[in-house]
Amino acid sequence: MESLLYIGVGGFLGANARYLLTLGTNQALTPLLGVFPYGTLLANVVGSFGLALFGVWFGARSGLSPQLRLLIGSGFFGAFTTFSAFANESYALADDGKIALLMLNAILNYGLCLIGVALGLLLGGRLFGAA
Repeated sequence: MESLLYIGVGGFLGANARYLLTLGTNQALTPLLGVFPYGTLLANVVGSFGLALFGVWFGARSGLSPQLRLLIGSGFFGAFTTFSAFANESYALADDGKIALLMLNAILNYGLCLIGVALGLLLGGRLFGAA
């Protein structure tokens, strides 16, 4: 049960951080560039990078508590990134007949998230000597 508390606290922080990031990003970019799920894309890319970097950092430090891994990895980054919002926003683009934006959203989310993971692992390896 204690594990659920760590995941829950991390999830609370991650979900609120994503909400604020998404809100601010969409408010800033939508008037300039038009309607697109910018905030979800940014949260997913930043979260993918952060989770990979954290994974390397955690792996390089055997003395860290497993509770920290649950709080940050499963909790914070699990709630900060969001596949469900990506899927729903993609569906809305398709439903509105914006197939080009749907494809762009899918390509950017998958491509940039994979690049984010690769960069997180690379930077983590350089900073923490592992990966």
